Amino acid sequence: MNNLIYLDNSATSFPKPDDVYDFMMNFYRTKGVSPGRTGFDAAIETEEMVAQTRRMLMELFNGDGDPNRLTFSYNASDSLNMLIYGLAQKGDHVISTMVEHNSVLRPLYHLEQDGIIEVDYVPFDKITGYIDPDDIKKRIKKNTRIVVMNHCSNVLGTVQPVGEVGKICKEAGILFIVDGSQSAGAVKVDMQAMGIDAFAFTGHKCLMGPTGIGGSYVMKDVPVKSTRFGGTGVRSAQRSHLTEFPYRLECGTLNLLGVAGLHAGVKWITEQGIENLHRKEMDLWDKMRSEIQKIENVTTYCAVNRENKNPVLSLNVNGFESGDVGTMLDVDYNIACRTGLQCAPFVHQHLGTDLIHGTVRLSIGPFTLENHVDAAIQAIKEIADFRK
Repeated sequence: MNNLIYLDNSATSFPKPDDVYDFMMNFYRTKGVSPGRTGFDAAIETEEMVAQTRRMLMELFNGDGDPNRLTFSYNASDSLNMLIYGLAQKGDHVISTMVEHNSVLRPLYHLEQDGIIEVDYVPFDKITGYIDPDDIKKRIKKNTRIVVMNHCSNVLGTVQPVGEVGKICKEAGILFIVDGSQSAGAVKVDMQAMGIDAFAFTGHKCLMGPTGIGGSYVMKDVPVKSTRFGGTGVRSAQRSHLTEFPYRLECGTLNLLGVAGLHAGVKWITEQGIENLHRKEMDLWDKMRSEIQKIENVTTYCAVNRENKNPVLSLNVNGFESGDVGTMLDVDYNIACRTGLQCAPFVHQHLGTDLIHGTVRLSIGPFTLENHVDAAIQAIKEIADFRK
């Protein structure tokens, strides 16, 4: 592990900052008790940390001022299920895109199979990797009630024009749900300016937190319903689940260790400066992209330039299965990456890469070094040369 070149940050950022490890350990050892359940000192201090984290994330995403509408969950998939199932109604028409992750595609699929909704999927440009907001506008029907889409592709790294889509949704009176798995902590998120009604995020990627923690922010007057019920520590004699936030989308004891790690992660990226981190990562990405695109027998996808991008590069070495390239990178070069369909099958169907079992995905993070990128470039070159 000490010599591992880790280029799978789109799956999970690794390593985490020391501040995150230290805060998680120290907080959990000294205040690892249930928040919001009783009135002794440690519980009150624990609840204060949770409340601070809600406020930090609300401010990071520019929600509409109520930190209690920032609710915690397992991850973005968990929150997207709650948002989609909590907002969809029988007879609704939903618009989504072919850039989506299965965290959106599968809830929509099951709702459609159950006869609750109908769904249209907007394609993206095969060269640039972006959807055209006008394509969403053209698909709006009388019963269109929800648009749900990815802010940033986990396969292509393309940061989608959510602000333009949000404006279209506002003008049409349509609810707008955004999957921020790859954008939260990586690029600017402004829910108010972008017209986002509900924003789902995960903690273990660019927010530098651990796995098993994520959540969502829901703007006021968005009529999301509870889809799970249980203990809240408040008004326990009431038979029905509470409708006020955060309890509407939370039940049971929080993943306190996860919230603590997320708390420290958000502080760290804020101190470092999200724009500074992104600029450094994109400088490395630009070098990796330009050098790999010079290699014969290698194909890259939707990597035209660095504008509106995250540091993600999908590629294939002609004549090789992506999984075989990944194995060689791992075994022969100690480089960790992701291969296959990356849980985004429509992306690969649209590009035609599903027929060759997906792509090799290299993704850069805050702790990626230039020599890591150099090693990856050299490894891809040697693998491609071997194929000749």
